[in-house]
Amino acid sequence: MQKSPTPQPAAALDNRQLDLPLFAEPGSTSSSPSPSAPSASSTAQQPAVPLAPDGSRLRSLTIGSRTLHYALKRSARRSIGFAIDSTGLTITAPRWVTLADIETAITEKQRWIFTKLIEWQTRVEQRALPKVDWKDGAEVPYLGQPVRVRLGSPQGMLAFSANDSALQVPLPLQADPQQIKDRVQGWLQGEAKRVFGERLVIYAEKLGVNYRAYALSSAATRWGSCSSDGKIRLNWRLIHFPLSIIDYVVAHELAHLREMNHSPRFWQTVESIFPEFREARQTLKSHPPELLPTL
Repeated sequence: MQKSPTPQPAAALDNRQLDLPLFAEPGSTSSSPSPSAPSASSTAQQPAVPLAPDGSRLRSLTIGSRTLHYALKRSARRSIGFAIDSTGLTITAPRWVTLADIETAITEKQRWIFTKLIEWQTRVEQRALPKVDWKDGAEVPYLGQPVRVRLGSPQGMLAFSANDSALQVPLPLQADPQQIKDRVQGWLQGEAKRVFGERLVIYAEKLGVNYRAYALSSAATRWGSCSSDGKIRLNWRLIHFPLSIIDYVVAHELAHLREMNHSPRFWQTVESIFPEFREARQTLKSHPPELLPTL
């Protein structure tokens, strides 16, 4: 689940996150809700409220004819942050902000909240539709091309043939689907580790930077990340895409070693080593991680 970090430049926020300025600092007079704001009544004390993924009880707020459930977290941040993912709405607020102020903020941003919740529900439904039937002849995408799974490897070992785009898996035809899935996914992750490592070396040399380490990730909503200390993480499911898409993400994360933001200078840095980045970026916008089939 993505959270709204603080502090964070506006350019780094995506459409699943929103930060709101606070109504009042501690010790000052809290502003009252706008008289034009829709009325909202809290139902946080009602029984049978669903639970958050961590087991904590969700709060609920009735806005018009709709009831909104949300998880509330307290922190030392100075603004009210909204994060929406497949688990729903999570609000992170300073410890001193009142529940009334939080509910006023929810009411004022209800259109954005409900729109994003609907978008996430649609994504979850779309993701659930395409499923791999794990048996002999199943197909999985690898570097932009379908690879057919063949059970009963004559060599008795896992082997990939680029000539006929087939992956020989040393399992019997009657193998359990979970066994087949585990072997194929393990191969894909191994290929991701190898391919990503090779591309990182190439583009780091082009840019003249050194990264400290890199690892694979299984992030639900992020293709890659780069920390300020030079550690890079790349989503292993990028291995499903053509090499040009992988190169874009590699170039993107390495560029953060020069610019830890998404400023014009950052994009100029990306373009200096990957001129075709705009097309690749648009492709990934149309295929976020949460929309890929669950393998």
